[in-house]
Amino acid sequence: MGSNSSRIGDLPKNEYLKKLSGTESVSENDPFWNQLLSFSFPAPTSSTELKLLEEATISVCRSLVENNPRTGNLGALIKVFLSRTKELKLSAECQNHIFIWQTHNALFIICCLLKVFICQMSEEELQLHFTYEEKSGNYSSDSEDLLEELLCCLMQLITDIPLLDITYEISVEAISTMVVFLSCQLFHKEVLRQSISHKYLMRGPCLPYTSKLVKTLLYNFIRQEKPPPPGTHVFPQQSDGGGLLYGLASGVARLWTVFTLGGVGSKATASPELSSPLANQSLLLLLVLANLTDASDAPNPYRQAIMSFKNTQDSSPFPSSIPHAFQINFNSLYTALCEQQTSDQATLLLYTLLHQNSNIRTYMLARTDMENLVLPILEILYHVEERNSHHVYMALIILLILTEDDGFNRSIHEVILKNITWYSERVLTEISLGSLLILVVIRTIQYNMTRTRDKYLHTNCLAALANMSAQFRSLHQYAAQRIISLFSLLSKKHNKVLEQATQSLRGSLSSNDVPLPDYVITFFSSRLLQAGAELSVERVLEIIKQGVIALPKDRLKKFPELKFKYVEEEQPEEFFIPYVWSLVYNSAVGLYWNPQDIQLFTMDSD
Repeated sequence: MGSNSSRIGDLPKNEYLKKLSGTESVSENDPFWNQLLSFSFPAPTSSTELKLLEEATISVCRSLVENNPRTGNLGALIKVFLSRTKELKLSAECQNHIFIWQTHNALFIICCLLKVFICQMSEEELQLHFTYEEKSGNYSSDSEDLLEELLCCLMQLITDIPLLDITYEISVEAISTMVVFLSCQLFHKEVLRQSISHKYLMRGPCLPYTSKLVKTLLYNFIRQEKPPPPGTHVFPQQSDGGGLLYGLASGVARLWTVFTLGGVGSKATASPELSSPLANQSLLLLLVLANLTDASDAPNPYRQAIMSFKNTQDSSPFPSSIPHAFQINFNSLYTALCEQQTSDQATLLLYTLLHQNSNIRTYMLARTDMENLVLPILEILYHVEERNSHHVYMALIILLILTEDDGFNRSIHEVILKNITWYSERVLTEISLGSLLILVVIRTIQYNMTRTRDKYLHTNCLAALANMSAQFRSLHQYAAQRIISLFSLLSKKHNKVLEQATQSLRGSLSSNDVPLPDYVITFFSSRLLQAGAELSVERVLEIIKQGVIALPKDRLKKFPELKFKYVEEEQPEEFFIPYVWSLVYNSAVGLYWNPQDIQLFTMDSD
């Protein structure tokens, strides 16, 4: 680090990092900080390089962990960053590239250090490192809490700093640092219900930023802002071929490489669809915040904000009982959700909004272009072999929630689609959305019966079909065939189980225990037998229609119309929190955690 460009291999010997982590205290007013922060760093472009960065800096981090109780240098670095953020908005307006870049570098170092600290120590020990008193040279619970101040500053930065080319990277870094702050969950096997994150995020000076932060993160997802093109920040190259300004600028172009290629975590594969690192990081942070467990004395305010926000076109006042409420453009949000369903995290956001926000659910069900949302969900289910089980579950639950509405079940048969290219079993030149939905759900059922044999998946697929069945209209011939084939398959399995059960009970029945015949079936069977052996389809249908009129109604039992509703588990956090953090682990830009340190879920070490 310092005024010259740095390489990963040089970091353990870097004199500025040695001084930061050494035994000498550095005042926050020392010129050293300008020297430390004036670096251009070739950003890692793969998980391998991120791992090398982690390994190269571990000795520096360990030295800081050991010496910080006596030096307080971590607190000094944070104070330097905090003082700079007060001028960040003005610097953005004045296009002060160097000031913003140095501030970004300060946050980058803090994020790297914070990640190691959280991994290596308890929350209590971590908090002590942020409550160091310089004058007395010790820790005090009564001293200024820099961790809380840093977190509030990050929330202010994310929500208040205008998004420009020169502020894009520091906005991404601020969101990443908040994700790192919450990453203590990764290093615990059990779901954290009382943690430092609750203390800071759910009360105190951070709480007023709740609705503004959620709104900003949602708009970041909606807008899908791409990073500035390489060379945006390049200053005129000096005649001697380099210098500090050119070094800083050349580092920017390299920084975007990791953003546009992705490749973080254990899966070091390129992700060309990750066109907006800001949108990706914002969505991950939003999901993490939404799935924090409630505090002992207060509900999760971020979940409350997600549950209650309304459309910008809705002029009705918010009830006074709803905290953290805000408004957002539903049309823009709907469009973004339709376009981004290729990722797990976007599908999880769609599920969260449909399940928890009645305003969103009502708006979506009233749309006349539901095919834009349903088709990507069906494509997820169709390619079930290529998707992870959680992504498939989320897509299926979304369909189940939608099919709870009779209006949706009617309208999908009125939408005619042409040339569904991703459906390969049969050429579908023209088919209704309802028929296609039936085909995909039945295909998922049959895949599950022969491969995964997952009871949960099976039940929800059948529930979705049952919800739609009362509104089946003008089905495609192929969809009707698949329904009959599914019924035949399920009937055979049902009869087999029934036969086994009957045989086991036969021995326990007395001579007087004669089971009653199935009266509906018996009535129609006798009429068909009386009509003769060789009957056409039309003749069978005619006999059944005549029989319905003559059927005595007094012997029939009336069944209420059934509607299957999705009911969340009693402790949904046991599923959703590990799922969200697995997405963060594999999808977060520019962040790497050693898989051997992860406790929340099992990780591969490749």
